[in-house]
Amino acid sequence: MPEDVEMNDSQAAPAAVSDAPAPAQPTLHHLKEIASVIEAGSLSKEVRRISRAVRLTIALRRRLAARDVAAFLAFALPPSSEAFARLSALVPKEDGSEMDVDTAAPTAQVSIKHGLPEIEIYCYLLVLIFLIDNKKYDEAKTCASASIARLKSLNRRTVDVLASRLYSYYSYVHELTNTLAEIRGTLLPLHRMATLHHDELGQETLLNLLLRNYLHYNLYDQAEKLRSKAPRFEAHSNQQFCRYLFYLGKIRTIQLEYTDAKESLLQAARKAPTTARGFRIQCNKWAIIVRLLLGEIPERTVFMQKGMKAALTPYFELTNAVRVGDLELFRSVADKFSSTFSADRTRNLIVRLRHNVIRTGLRNISISYSRISLADIAKKLRLDSENPVADAESIVAKAIRDGAIDATIDHTNGCMVSKETGDVYSTNEPQIAFNSRIAFCLNMHNEAVKALRFPPNSHKEKESAEKRRERLQQEEELAKHMAEEDDDDF
Repeated sequence: MPEDVEMNDSQAAPAAVSDAPAPAQPTLHHLKEIASVIEAGSLSKEVRRISRAVRLTIALRRRLAARDVAAFLAFALPPSSEAFARLSALVPKEDGSEMDVDTAAPTAQVSIKHGLPEIEIYCYLLVLIFLIDNKKYDEAKTCASASIARLKSLNRRTVDVLASRLYSYYSYVHELTNTLAEIRGTLLPLHRMATLHHDELGQETLLNLLLRNYLHYNLYDQAEKLRSKAPRFEAHSNQQFCRYLFYLGKIRTIQLEYTDAKESLLQAARKAPTTARGFRIQCNKWAIIVRLLLGEIPERTVFMQKGMKAALTPYFELTNAVRVGDLELFRSVADKFSSTFSADRTRNLIVRLRHNVIRTGLRNISISYSRISLADIAKKLRLDSENPVADAESIVAKAIRDGAIDATIDHTNGCMVSKETGDVYSTNEPQIAFNSRIAFCLNMHNEAVKALRFPPNSHKEKESAEKRRERLQQEEELAKHMAEEDDDDF
């Protein structure tokens, strides 16, 4: 009996140990795994492994501590290298805290080959992300400048993914310190270098950074000149392509090309990932303004999207004022949310909407009244000029000339006479509306087909006559053999 009790206790102990949760791996262990992925990608020249390492780093960035970064630099870089000395000086020292020692790491992960450019560039990227997250912007600018100087001497396709991220953070840290104008002279040679090296990912990243740089200072003409003369290539990153469409939409809006701007902005909002909420909000804000400038009224569902309702409230009230055609309500909304519109850089566009508000109000008046005096029109539109009747007459004349309303002006009696509204289905408007919808669906289908990834076509090769003859012969022999086995069974 005592032996049975002891045996049961000894069996229960391992079970209790196995039920306990496994301890979380330290951050340093994950960084070493990422370094091994980069090493494997560098040696096999597989860019997708480098991309995977970058994604793992972004997921790990919130757990980064100074001791982890310092320990990884000591692990990945030779102690006598210039990069180790420069980066170690930028990482703050933590007193009284011991670095994580990863004793469980397999020996394969410790065999990182010193001198790999990918590992060195990754260390620059890791330190730069850590400094930006800790708001040490001066040290981050120093690190970014050193990394850019190092990248200029490299021409390896496996470095391109890391370089594109470094370019983005290089511009971002200067944007945080309001010194974007200083790096424009650096970004232009980098874009030229990426073009010469056929680094298409670097090209689209740097092109977007330059467009953002120009638009930050309202240099729309220079941005359009750069965009129109930049080399054309197939987009490699969906995020960069969405940014390009957004910047293109802003340029087209300022240039009064509202139709193209609307298409670019809506496409950017549709292609953007659901997690990029801030970007999608900005796309929707500009798209709403462009649609209003085109005379369209956005649907209510645009303003009720998940996570965007509060941010789009000013634009919802603005849309309501334009829809009603109330000039006084439009002024009050513009004044109420002037700070929001200024922060979004849409205030100048909203000033353009005044004419659309007046035209919408005039269209409502022409539908409601068959005959109305110009003085009453000026009163209903709430024109606050010195001679409102003359202004009302010029507004009505321009609306008639542009085809916004179907009416005539009786100059003798000083009134507007509206014509009877005809049947819209007797015109070509329904055909035009259906044609635009069909074209939109076809374009979306074509883009979806282009975005598909197909397997290699090696398995689709046509078999020769000899191979086909051999295959049929084998099938006949197999069928005969199975028939003989069935006869034996009987």
